[in-house]
Amino acid sequence: MKSRIKKGDSVYVLIGKDRGKKGTVIAILPKKGKVMVKDVAVVTRHVKAKKQGDTAGIRKEERFIDISNVMPVKE
Repeated sequence: MKSRIKKGDSVYVLIGKDRGKKGTVIAILPKKGKVMVKDVAVVTRHVKAKKQGDTAGIRKEERFIDISNVMPVKE
């Protein structure tokens, strides 16, 4: 899928629970049509320590959203 959005671009979220937010693109999956935006679509994950020395706990991280839900913005 050809896209005008690249990593590092500023985007505006059009649809979803984070509608109206602005952020920068962290990662993009062009074949799947997904984009990850900083501080948008943040989910809470409960992480278990897998090895000795790892820390268990609750982490917040961004998830991929559909590329059609964002619009590039010039700043």
